[in-house]
Amino acid sequence: MSSFPGSPRLLKGALVGLDPANPLASVIVFQYNPESMTRRLEARESGGGEGSDRIEPFRLTGPPRETITLSVEVDAADGLEVADDQAVKYGVYPVLSALEMLLYPKSSLVIANAILEALGNIEIIPPEAPMTLLVWGAQRVVPVRLTNFGITETAYDQALNPIQAKVDLTLAVLSYADLQATHPGYTIFLAYQIAKEILATRNFNPSAALSVVSALHLP
Repeated sequence: MSSFPGSPRLLKGALVGLDPANPLASVIVFQYNPESMTRRLEARESGGGEGSDRIEPFRLTGPPRETITLSVEVDAADGLEVADDQAVKYGVYPVLSALEMLLYPKSSLVIANAILEALGNIEIIPPEAPMTLLVWGAQRVVPVRLTNFGITETAYDQALNPIQAKVDLTLAVLSYADLQATHPGYTIFLAYQIAKEILATRNFNPSAALSVVSALHLP
């Protein structure tokens, strides 16, 4: 029991792969929340640059391209301390495997495509990865594509299962500029943007805004 009963409960971040074939295996709750997250936004603009339309330099063609980088640490120490069966047998391998599967096509689809190819089918449709969501609090649930994945395993058990590891992730946020209107990620991103717009209005300070307008001599 916590020695601070009045302290708020800390939410855990997560990556969720929406895979109808195996939904439970695609939910990866961060054991420890990353200490920091880097977000880079690049404007989608149609004007203002060399060779572009100078008549409308502030015209946007869509939401910014957003890239998120973060590091996640996993450790089997707590499970080993209480002799958890999974931690004893596999260490943190299941967690690493669940993360890695976000980049793998399903083996059943690979086998099915190989059979179709052997039968002479000339149109083989590449399998899709599951739609992945980054869940970082109630205000930030966004569809992402995992573009870069680095694993540093730092400790092993006697069977060479990793028991400590650091995972560096680079995620490209998928917006309604990247997805079809019928795709569920389209609506999820739109809700994310609307939540951001609402929060942006809470930043308004009337007295500060008036002083800025006065200093700029704006009408």
